[in-house]
Amino acid sequence: MFHTSLFDSHHPHNLMTTCSESDLGKARDDEYETKSGTDTMDVPSGDDQDPNPRPKKKGYRRHTQRQIEEMEAFFKQCPHPDDKQRKELSRELGLEPLQVKFWFQNKRTQMKTQHERNENAILKAENEKLRAENNRYKEALTNASCPNCGGPAALGEMSFDEQHLRIENARLREEIDRISGIASKYVGKPVTSSYSNLSPMNNNHMHVGEMYGGSDLLRSLPAPADADKPMIVELAVAAMEELTRLAQAGDPLWVPNNHQSESLNEDEYLRTFPTRGLGPKPLGLRSEASRESVVVIMNHINLIDILMDVNQWSTVFCGIVSRALTLEVLSTGVAGNYNGALQVMSAEFQVPSPLVPTRENYFVRYCKQHPDGIWAVVDVSLDSLRPSTISRSRRRPSGCLIQELPNGYSKVTWIEHVEVDDRAVHSIYKPLVNSGLAFGAKRWVATLDRQCERLASSMAKNIPAGDLCVITSPEGRKSMLKLAERMVISYCTGVGASTAHAWTTLSATGCDDVRVMTRKSADDPGRPPGIVLSAATSFWLPVPPKRLFDFLRDENSRNEWDILSNGGLVQELAHIANGRDPGNCVSLLRVNSANSSQSNMLILQESSTDSTGSYVVYAPVDIVAMNVVLSGGDPDYVALLPSGFAILPDGPGLNEGPILDVGSGGSLLTVAFQILVDSAPTAKLSLGSVATVNSLIKCTVERIKVAVSQ
Repeated sequence: MFHTSLFDSHHPHNLMTTCSESDLGKARDDEYETKSGTDTMDVPSGDDQDPNPRPKKKGYRRHTQRQIEEMEAFFKQCPHPDDKQRKELSRELGLEPLQVKFWFQNKRTQMKTQHERNENAILKAENEKLRAENNRYKEALTNASCPNCGGPAALGEMSFDEQHLRIENARLREEIDRISGIASKYVGKPVTSSYSNLSPMNNNHMHVGEMYGGSDLLRSLPAPADADKPMIVELAVAAMEELTRLAQAGDPLWVPNNHQSESLNEDEYLRTFPTRGLGPKPLGLRSEASRESVVVIMNHINLIDILMDVNQWSTVFCGIVSRALTLEVLSTGVAGNYNGALQVMSAEFQVPSPLVPTRENYFVRYCKQHPDGIWAVVDVSLDSLRPSTISRSRRRPSGCLIQELPNGYSKVTWIEHVEVDDRAVHSIYKPLVNSGLAFGAKRWVATLDRQCERLASSMAKNIPAGDLCVITSPEGRKSMLKLAERMVISYCTGVGASTAHAWTTLSATGCDDVRVMTRKSADDPGRPPGIVLSAATSFWLPVPPKRLFDFLRDENSRNEWDILSNGGLVQELAHIANGRDPGNCVSLLRVNSANSSQSNMLILQESSTDSTGSYVVYAPVDIVAMNVVLSGGDPDYVALLPSGFAILPDGPGLNEGPILDVGSGGSLLTVAFQILVDSAPTAKLSLGSVATVNSLIKCTVERIKVAVSQ
């Protein structure tokens, strides 16, 4: 079928008969040209003729076999000939340059279609493979037998394996539906199954979920097509304008709420921005908008670098961003900076608890410097580019404005505006999520402020040696802080409800069920080799968050909850302050245990706190390795298995009365352990190991409850 350029679609024949070669040379390049057929440029004949003949217009004859063979040969060498090559080829073959141009366009279209058909065939084959795998799992569940007697398995004997099979089947169904949607549109790449084969249940071994064993939707998202890029640019420009107005507006767009912050007036928002790029809010999604400002000890250039570099961004905000990926950079900016930078990204946002589902987003990030010197970075969802996916969360224009201040400081105004389906959030976390503190602007700016103080601390020099525990060596401070940063990132990555994780619940009695998953570690100098079992549980405590944080970070009270210290005294050997709050610090602890095998055990611990949450993360470390770190050596080769606590308020925290139930000023505590259960990466996980870790975490929880209730 013959298609003309978008700019001349109403007059195709006039284009061919009246345009000169100079006029045609002004047409857009191939990226804006549409496909055109060669054979259909001939005058129709026979039954194809119009019964009401019109005045004849000039037509082109069909190409000869020689002309086609010559152009085929040239196409293999150069599928995109320039004007000079097309003119030379037309002279050799006795064709018009326009005919040569259209033939090459048709040929490229034909090759592209053939390639897409091949990809579709591969995707369909993968789809069938997943369906077959799913059927095998169903059959395994249906034909399950008792390993002792060979008869039909009772429900109790199959509890772990049956539950795992059901989880796997649900994931496979989701994966099949997603791949089918992709295949129907000829986009994306084949996605291979990431599920390992189920081993049969026996008396000694069990199979639990694996870290990075879930459906990884973030990495399977395709880069945007060329045809979508103009729409992406238009959406980003509109989002930047909306973000700027939201950051600078006051009442009636923003109104005070009961949480000592501001809320977005939805009616006023619809009047102010009637032509919203994302369209109306989908059914089932709840709007969540917040705005906060903070002055941080970092210049605007470094802040922009953090926000536009996906690795730095996910590191600084590791408690909020569980995973992030840049899919394509559409523009790197101008004049050697990020002004005008545009990149398509995917990210997963989390609360440090397996009880709160993560929020996955596919969005474009745009950076711009305004004429008044203020920088702005905005995100906006691109859900319209993946209509086959049902979105449970999408970002309306969100981001920040950064104003340069004297002495290396910056003022940051942050906007978070999302639409989300949060019905799967556990009841004890609903007050926190509904208040906007879990994912809102206040959490982003509080984290940024704390991380800027941490960075300033790592660069500090001339530290006074007033305290014997204080590390004064700049090299030692830098190495120890880098090691602690890796420890905290590893903890945050493994504690949430990321879709990359496959948590298995060990019981079903309440919100404080223990969830476990495994990770196989090999050839990673930063982790001990073998099978690592991660266990986590979240629960509510009628204790203010600050009191709970001070108790858990204090080395003098550690023997009240730490079973592995065997009641021994804990001594602080080294200390690095990380900010104005004394709770923000990195410490090196030694456990003086009565058990001789643990008398030389060291513990690296980082505690951090702000108005939206607190962490106490720790890991056993080798003495020899820590001596290397303290002398300024490379910390990347120190093996770590982080464990620890994430403490969040149970709501806005405005209640001044007694703490009686969730939302009245108590704490939401997540306890997470990582235990090396076998040094062989190929070993099977034993039921005894799972039972031991389950007992360890439940005993720790009970000790904490008893200690803080006194």
